[in-house]
Amino acid sequence: MKNNIILVGIVASVMGSCTDADLSADMSIFDELSYAPSKSIFRVNSPTDALKVELRIYDDATTDDALTTVDMHLDKDSVWTATVDGNLIGKFYTFQLTEGDGTVRAETPGVFAKAVCVNGKRGAIIDLSQTDPEGWDEDIRPKAELPTDLVIYEMHHRDFSAHKESGFTHKGKFLALTEPKATEYFTKLGINAVHILPSFDYASVDETRLDEAQYNWGYDPVNYNVPDGSYSTDPFNPSSRIREFKQMVQALHKAGIRVILDVVYNHTFDIEGSNFQLTYPDYYYRKNVDGSYSDGSGCGNETASEKPLMRQFMIESVKYWINEYHIDGFRFDLMGIHDIETMNLIRDTVDEIDPSILIYGEGWSAGTCAYPQDQLAMKANTKDLNRIAAFCDDMRDALRGPFSDDTKGAFLAGLPGNTESIKFGIVGAIDHPQVDIEKVNYSKASWVNDPVQMIAYVSCHDDMCLVDRLRASIPGIKEDELIRLDLLAQTAVLTSQGIPFILSGEEMLRDKKGVHNSYNSPDSINVLNWNNLDKYPQVFDYYSKLIHMRLKHPAFRMGTTAKVADNLTFLDTPNESVVAYHINGVGVGDEWSDIIVILNASKQPQKVEINEGTYTIVCKDGVIDDNGIEEITDSVAIVPLQSALILRR
Repeated sequence: MKNNIILVGIVASVMGSCTDADLSADMSIFDELSYAPSKSIFRVNSPTDALKVELRIYDDATTDDALTTVDMHLDKDSVWTATVDGNLIGKFYTFQLTEGDGTVRAETPGVFAKAVCVNGKRGAIIDLSQTDPEGWDEDIRPKAELPTDLVIYEMHHRDFSAHKESGFTHKGKFLALTEPKATEYFTKLGINAVHILPSFDYASVDETRLDEAQYNWGYDPVNYNVPDGSYSTDPFNPSSRIREFKQMVQALHKAGIRVILDVVYNHTFDIEGSNFQLTYPDYYYRKNVDGSYSDGSGCGNETASEKPLMRQFMIESVKYWINEYHIDGFRFDLMGIHDIETMNLIRDTVDEIDPSILIYGEGWSAGTCAYPQDQLAMKANTKDLNRIAAFCDDMRDALRGPFSDDTKGAFLAGLPGNTESIKFGIVGAIDHPQVDIEKVNYSKASWVNDPVQMIAYVSCHDDMCLVDRLRASIPGIKEDELIRLDLLAQTAVLTSQGIPFILSGEEMLRDKKGVHNSYNSPDSINVLNWNNLDKYPQVFDYYSKLIHMRLKHPAFRMGTTAKVADNLTFLDTPNESVVAYHINGVGVGDEWSDIIVILNASKQPQKVEINEGTYTIVCKDGVIDDNGIEEITDSVAIVPLQSALILRR
């Protein structure tokens, strides 16, 4: 498959090197095309009410006149086919669909283009094997025994590297993550998985005008299976974005870092202009009983994952990103829109390739879906999902306050009523005998089979970052208090039994000027200010040492419900501003026999009773030292204000 030129289109899988005789053998309706040196076969799935389907071959990406046109012929199951003789390398193509009255309904590269021209309006014919970096065949996925062995770092390509003083050569590009500054930074921080925001070809950035200020998160899909040209050094060259994306993955893998791709199968940029709608009108979208489009996505449309072609599209797309780009995991945007059966079929398909590939998503929708809720991959239905994780908004909002009100605080603001929700997050959302589930803010039952199904976090891209939220919810907060609470929040996340997840830049105390939904805000709002590393060195140092501590000690990532229930015990605390627990390290094979973690959000030091003995303090008052800060011999631990205390013996 790597040593032949392939023609890329809406194919869900591409045949390997083949002869003319077997070119069309065993092609499914998702095999858009197959290439041989002497000819290529094109196929597109479209309903028969398109009375004419024409293949158009172009000499370049922008001219209006086609180099050649070929009538496609209707095969079975609404599949149209055409054969073109000769070698088409370097050309571009579209499918034009015409109604019986001569009205051109659409000209589209199809739904599964694998290479495209600038802005993605035409498919590109390239030698895909020539996009492989040197040594790509030897690229190895970094090891992870359990999902809880990962520490996920969510980042946007521009945010991370575009700052004028960032020191990166390839600012805002895939290649920035190949630079030593990036890989060495990640290694020093300790994270071992990078979650990149949508990196496929999306609509809202014009790739022909990259010299102008443009920004978007990328949740507006156009071509799902091609990297976006705005993050490449040359969006006019169809091979550049593919090669540079692979170079990025390869560099991160060499540094021991997995790459997780944010995928947005739940909606498209629009309906009328989407490649789904242009090739097969109304098939890929859900509708309400009155015929209107269902809007569970909040974007004017939602896709219908339960329909056979959409389901197969999602499965084949995930497979393609794994096989062609060596992706190590997927974060599903608004996963609660997709049906449970489809998500489990994706998990089964991925397991056949590598069971360690992580799958997680948002266990909610942005509106009501035209599909039974008990059959959707909502957070409450996570137990019905096979080794697929969901974000824990229970813990998130208990720490910093509800998503719906930026000005309302919670535990970090010293407000009561949040301790059970935080305890629920600490145990990884399992059914734990010491967690009063009736007092958990959103969930009235455990929604996981094991802690590996829970993503622990306090901030992510689509909300205020932690600094802004603390400022908004605690009026008049001073910088020293802000730093204490920031570190306290991440201590709760990074010592939880779920999979920890942090937003890029939190480790350098980033802010977004108070903007909640910065999806199209300029760099001045979203970019990481790398000067903050010099301004707040203690913040990065704390994050780094906390992450390394977690990864060194299996007590913080037990992985199973039984181990957590047997070895984690909550301690009595003086008030609702304090959460404390003990871990039996012996029971999970940790070198620390006993571990005590105390989280104090109070503005006063707090006393917590512990079993009498000699303990080594490894975290106190914003300082972490795995080797020990000081020793105490007592039955009472005194926790400084607004900070965490971790003891071991």
